[in-house]
Formats: sequence, C-alpha cells, structure tokens
Amino acid sequence: MTWQKSSYSNEGGDCIYVAAAPDGTVRLRESDDPEVIVSATRHGLTAFLAVTKESGVERTMKGWSPACHA
Repeated sequence: MTWQKSSYSNEGGDCIYVAAAPDGTVRLRESDDPEVIVSATRHGLTAFLAVTKESGVERTMKGWSPACHA
C-alpha cells in the first residue's frame, strides 16, 4: 500500500496520510502515530467529511496543527 501525504499538509509535522487499500477501502493515518490506521469505505469517508463540513467541526477542533493547513 502506498501512503500519500494530504495536499493540505506542508513540510510541518502532524499531517494526515491517505492510501487506497487492496480491498477497496480508504486508509488514513497521522504522522504522529502511524501505527493507528482508520479504515473506511469511500462512501463512508465521503459522508463523514460532508457531515463534518456542514457542522463546522473543522473550525472548532482543538489540537489541529497549523503546519498542516496551508
């Protein structure tokens, strides 16, 4: 599986990586703890991101890294 750094990441730490798994799921991990991997279907991830954007969660999250928000 090939991991790709999110296009929203820059050269700083605490960034998100994404990979397409052989079983068709999408895998996500954070650079700080790469052993923890979240797996989701493409549909599930798309739905999660849509709800997150609609609710404004991305604007109120604590602990996000400015280094990854170019």
